[in-house]
Amino acid sequence: AGNESFFSDQEYVNAGAEIVSSSSDLLSSADIILKVSPPTQDETSQLKSSATFISFFQTTREIKTVQALTEKSITGFSMHLIPRTTLAQKMDALSSQANIAGYKSVLIAASRLGVYMPLLMTAAGTIRPAKVLILGAGVAGLQAIATAKRLGAQVEAFDVRPVVKEQVESLGAKFIEVESNSDDGVGDGGYAKETSDDYKRRQEELIHEHMSMADMVITTALIPGRPAPLLIPTTMVDAMKPGSIIMDLAAENGGNCELTQKDEIIKYNHVTIDGTSNIPGTMPVHASELYSKNITAFLTYMVKDGEINLDLEDEIISGAMFTHKGEITHKPTQEAMNA
Repeated sequence: AGNESFFSDQEYVNAGAEIVSSSSDLLSSADIILKVSPPTQDETSQLKSSATFISFFQTTREIKTVQALTEKSITGFSMHLIPRTTLAQKMDALSSQANIAGYKSVLIAASRLGVYMPLLMTAAGTIRPAKVLILGAGVAGLQAIATAKRLGAQVEAFDVRPVVKEQVESLGAKFIEVESNSDDGVGDGGYAKETSDDYKRRQEELIHEHMSMADMVITTALIPGRPAPLLIPTTMVDAMKPGSIIMDLAAENGGNCELTQKDEIIKYNHVTIDGTSNIPGTMPVHASELYSKNITAFLTYMVKDGEINLDLEDEIISGAMFTHKGEITHKPTQEAMNA
């Protein structure tokens, strides 16, 4: 929000909002707070008891903040926890932001490469297309595939879930896979899950082979509620071509590459590793428009006759809720608290 995101205060006023000069006054009086990121400790201390707070929130990692919200009887909802169901699709902020991240990451990497993306036939000779490897074929990965293909690159993609092979190939990419009869890597809600040690060993060998030929690697692999899986150890980076680029979209959760540093762009052995954690923030107009539609859809789903109506039997409401009436209601968060 704001001028830096190309939204003026007047636009908010025109939409019916009141602009206040002090965030503390707002936080201490509001019954419902909508935000992008979790509250800071200072913001949490200013919240009105029994208020409702909605934002992106990695509850198994932000343990202290969860505890502080619980002590103030705040009802907390995380946009990370919106169920992946047909009814909740319009509320799925993770997917809308991942779509942006997948698209923009390819453009960022392409602008830094020392080679063309497409095949070119010139008087001086033939230019071979750039080779792009996508690790993780969720929303971000599929958008990265589509974007790289539109730029003319040769694209390969890997995912632990064989069920996404058809989606990958429908976008024109080659699906590379570990042959396995027992561990398909598919968890609840279609997300990836942890795989066996034997699968991981064969996965590492496969990725190593394809990374050594890649000009650009986009990593998007995440497991809900857990650190990002390590897919690229330093030895794999050592085998990459000079001038190649890794865009680690899992940087906020620890990264898929061993060398990734959150919100840092580093060079290692002539390979660039980009750990930018908020790529959607580089496209603030559409990121804001999409997030506002997602969070509005979620809020209006709960509001009846001008008041919040919390049906705790509702799959969407109970699924996204993590604190209520002084209790932690999200089981993985409870387990993280007790770990």
